Amino acid sequence: MNEVQQNVFNSIPSLVWLLSDQGNAYFFNSVSQEYIGLNELEKFNKNWMDLIHSDDISVFQSEWLQAFSYKTPFHVECRLRHRSGAYRWFLLSAKLVAGNSEDHAYWFINSVDIHETKQYQQNLVQCINAQTNMLDNSVDCIKLLDVDGCLLHVNRTGCIALNIPESNHRFGMKWTELLAPEVRSKANYALKTALKGKTARFRGMSGHGEDKQYWDNLLTPILNDNGQVVQILCLSRDVTAQRQTEIQLRISSELDELTGLYNRRFFKLQLKRALQKHKKSEKFLGLMLLDLDYFKHVNDTLGHAAGDHLLRVLSKRIENNLPENTFVARLGGDEFAILVNGIDAEFDLEKVAIEVSRQLDAPITYAGNLINGSMSIGCAIYPRDAKDSLNLMKCADTALNDLKATGRGGFRMFNQQMQVAAQNIAIQLTEARHIIRDDLMVPFYQPKVRLSDGKVVGFEALLRWQTDDKRIHSPINIEQAFQDYVLATRISDAIQNKVFNNIAMWIEQGLAVVPVSINVAPVEFLKDNYAERFLYRLNLYKIPHHLVEIEITEHILDDRGSDYVIRALNLLKQQGVKIALDDFGTGHSSLTRLRDYPVDCLKIDCDFIRQMNSDEAILAIVQAIIALGPKLSLDIVAEGIENAEQLELLKQFGCSIGQGYLFSRAVNMQQATHMLKREMHLY
Repeated sequence: MNEVQQNVFNSIPSLVWLLSDQGNAYFFNSVSQEYIGLNELEKFNKNWMDLIHSDDISVFQSEWLQAFSYKTPFHVECRLRHRSGAYRWFLLSAKLVAGNSEDHAYWFINSVDIHETKQYQQNLVQCINAQTNMLDNSVDCIKLLDVDGCLLHVNRTGCIALNIPESNHRFGMKWTELLAPEVRSKANYALKTALKGKTARFRGMSGHGEDKQYWDNLLTPILNDNGQVVQILCLSRDVTAQRQTEIQLRISSELDELTGLYNRRFFKLQLKRALQKHKKSEKFLGLMLLDLDYFKHVNDTLGHAAGDHLLRVLSKRIENNLPENTFVARLGGDEFAILVNGIDAEFDLEKVAIEVSRQLDAPITYAGNLINGSMSIGCAIYPRDAKDSLNLMKCADTALNDLKATGRGGFRMFNQQMQVAAQNIAIQLTEARHIIRDDLMVPFYQPKVRLSDGKVVGFEALLRWQTDDKRIHSPINIEQAFQDYVLATRISDAIQNKVFNNIAMWIEQGLAVVPVSINVAPVEFLKDNYAERFLYRLNLYKIPHHLVEIEITEHILDDRGSDYVIRALNLLKQQGVKIALDDFGTGHSSLTRLRDYPVDCLKIDCDFIRQMNSDEAILAIVQAIIALGPKLSLDIVAEGIENAEQLELLKQFGCSIGQGYLFSRAVNMQQATHMLKREMHLY
């Protein structure tokens, strides 16, 4: 519990304590501590029911067990022990308050002192006529009704509350007709219950605006000697302060503390209400799910305080610029949701999405630092895309993920093709988990050869897996797994262990082991420990660092969070591990990164090799990349060499190393071992 919540509870003028969702007391407010006594607090903290008078405990436990089992509120009157050892009557109200994403649910117990009122109630039946003056001094509204529901007597407080002139002692008017129209039905139901000989209770209110008061009304039947109801005693207590506290607690449970927007819990309720409303409407309901691009990078580089500042500013901008037919909530983290009610077409939702996207155009600064940011928005429309809240959320989330997978920023509308793509992704992720669980992965090795004489000078380790039918499968069937940090890392760990085990075996056999390169998925760098984990595994298998090379793609150096990548590459380079830049020329190729980043090797993409014989521009690019090698002290490797014509051109340009089907397809461990043995005999 944070300090703000403690201050709220300590400001309540009645006894308040909180129980966990298991029913254990863990907090007493300051009024409770004063009443119970600090010396006694520890004892009652362990068994809070000992506070209750022994004569009242059975009734209380019955009510409590029923409420606890069904998680429903309850009210019960009982006596609570004072620090002096005396007991006073209280009205206990208990309610289970749902927790947010950070806090568990808890029971809120509020105890209002009704000691004097209870004593009045117990004595009024016998001496109501003789105690008129005493009743008039009560802060409670005390009314005596006949069996027709007409007023026989009302004390001074009751006259004021019901707007009856105090000089008018000729009662007889209908009690329910003096109440606010919105509570009359509850009052009539309670009156009927009391006329059946049962005690009844209901909550009512009076007044308007700032003068509004809330009342707890207790109707007790008065019986004659024959057990017949002859009168009804109605005792009404002003519970405005308690009600306002409950309202504040409800509001706080619906609002996000950081931004002041509504939270995920209330958004779900609002979405269901909006869907119900639009079922009978010819207009549509739009849903937008948005999150901030690279928000983690803001927290990592500028601190969480800067991230919180960004969320607060953006929340205010969105809230202030949305049209009246919208509802916005923060779902958690950097995720927001917006409902757009009563739209006529997709274009109406697009206009709102464009306006929301613009809210990050104006600069946001924190502590003198400019916070750069963009957002991605996924959109869906009811009932076009989905018929219920759960599937509508899924559609918007699918559109958002589709946008982020193909380039962040802006907005994207859901379509059914995305659903097919999402299902395909799910199938791939399931397949990847199956491969990991059953340890089906096997490394294959694509030889790298010296173009001048065909000697094997290296291997590229490639991921394959084998099914029960002995078929070998390519990673193209699970490419989506390499976008998921957990799956990509588990796959990488498994294949590295197998490759390093093979290298260790070759070393033990005395073979002339050539360097082996291993591909790294960009997502593996999301946690800043890739280099440490890689080096630990190398040392575990006792493999010389110069025998291993990692291959990364160009775009990994452009992504936010590339600081992690650069740090990892520098550490690996310092430890003797070589770095190869794969598919060079297909991304935003930059000579600056070749100068600034720890790259040892450039690999020319196979598409360039395939097209260079028929496209002069491609041929010039290949020739230029090869010419860069000696000038930048970089090895150049040509990928995808498939025929002698390509080989001769590359040799003419000065390329010394290549790989492709002209030399060999990827081979398994046994075939790679045979190649190494053969090379030893040839040289």
